Amino acid sequence: MRISLDDAEGQLKELVRLAKQGEEVVLTQDGMPAARIQPMKRPMTSAEKGNLIKKLQEEVKRKNLPPGPDAARSQDFLYDEHGLPK
Repeated sequence: MRISLDDAEGQLKELVRLAKQGEEVVLTQDGMPAARIQPMKRPMTSAEKGNLIKKLQEEVKRKNLPPGPDAARSQDFLYDEHGLPK
């Protein structure tokens, strides 16, 4: 649904309700799209975040990847034996 800002004035509750039901609501100004009303995504709960982290860790273990470079030494090539930039 496209609606001009002038026509949308006073209809905000109805436009938000439509957006929450899945309707695309685009506000126009001078005939050009200016803004979109869309429902907010529900933030993840702590439990959902924990489950996602566990799932990702298990996936990485299943892939049996070799260890990556040691982060503490990954930039050594940029410095000389005295610790000064090359």
